[in-house]
Amino acid sequence: MTGVPTDPSTLHPMPERPRVVLLKPLVASPLIEVGEFTYYDDPDDPTAFEVRNVLYHFGPERLIIGKFCALAEGVRFIMNGANHRMDGPSTFPFPIMGGSWSEHFDLITNLPGRGDTVVGNDVWFGYHTMIMPGVHIGSGAIIAAGSVVVDDVPAYSIVGGNPARVIRRRFPEEDVARLMAVAWWDWPLQHITDHIRTIMSGSIDALETVAP
Repeated sequence: MTGVPTDPSTLHPMPERPRVVLLKPLVASPLIEVGEFTYYDDPDDPTAFEVRNVLYHFGPERLIIGKFCALAEGVRFIMNGANHRMDGPSTFPFPIMGGSWSEHFDLITNLPGRGDTVVGNDVWFGYHTMIMPGVHIGSGAIIAAGSVVVDDVPAYSIVGGNPARVIRRRFPEEDVARLMAVAWWDWPLQHITDHIRTIMSGSIDALETVAP
């Protein structure tokens, strides 16, 4: 078997389905990093991902998403810019209203944050999931539809709910370690292409056997 089915720099990997875009060639913000073949599916305007799906991104925190992730319609990443003060009587951000209130802008700058939001590789995000600031999601995880993720998600776990909790682990811990070590998403594209069936439906033993 030869040839790679899709150029990872192609915006629309399926021209007949413009609702699907690869995010790596789409994003322009230096604060967003996306790996190859990660896609977003939206029947409205998937090309507006940076504006409609990454919210309150006033920096300097980064959004980092790995390779081969699948993002269903309505996935939202809430960034640290959404934070309000909580240490006083009111959480209302008066200074953004302008006028003389803007003299107090120092009260809403440099609020404590959780740092970068980081997603591993081969993560599946269900319909209308929401990821809160600073969350780290491990490779191979599955985020159930409608979930609100407020805490870190272990690799190869399935989480769901609001707030999202671990429903179950996809594999035992020792197998997760093996999968992370084999890291198929970092293989050369031709090698991935040659072993698609093993990656999708083979055993971990088989995956280790064909690793380059």
